[in-house]
Amino acid sequence: MTPFSTLQSGLVFHGYAASPDDHWFGWLVQRLSAIGIPTTVPALPDSLSPDAARWQETIRDAVGEPDAGTLIVAHSLGCLAVIRHLASLTGEWRLGGLVLVSGFMDPLPALPELDQFIGDGCDITGLAERIDRISLIRSDDDPLVPPAHTDRLAGLLGATARVVPGAGHFLGIDGHTTLPAALDAITS
Repeated sequence: MTPFSTLQSGLVFHGYAASPDDHWFGWLVQRLSAIGIPTTVPALPDSLSPDAARWQETIRDAVGEPDAGTLIVAHSLGCLAVIRHLASLTGEWRLGGLVLVSGFMDPLPALPELDQFIGDGCDITGLAERIDRISLIRSDDDPLVPPAHTDRLAGLLGATARVVPGAGHFLGIDGHTTLPAALDAITS
């Protein structure tokens, strides 16, 4: 397991209908930078009408081939896009840390407009073996991503999702402008 002190850079990827300035992203960037992990939040194109290929290209350009010093945090649809990028990598790569917040790979009953983007999810066979630290975070009352979806993804990655009670979908409009659970997942 890679200690957080060896992480050298971080990336935070937003989800559907979001931007780098939304929710808790800026707060996490500030906290990570303060402990020596310079972090950015790349803008994924057309977040109100996401295109899987364009998101993949943006993530590929931002992440490149990760290494043990790289941390990636993603929220919601950004989780699936990041997982697809990692699953597409070949060669001998490693990732120091992966934190997925409200992650999923299955169609969302509350957001059928994302069915085309989601498709059949992604084959993640062998992915967990290349990632030093994996953490998933979910709420017990997420109105957009059923908790069972995040739990299924966690199981496929050999992890257990950490539950933050009453946090919904971790949106700024619901008062979630900080996310201590994500920082704890990285630093503990």
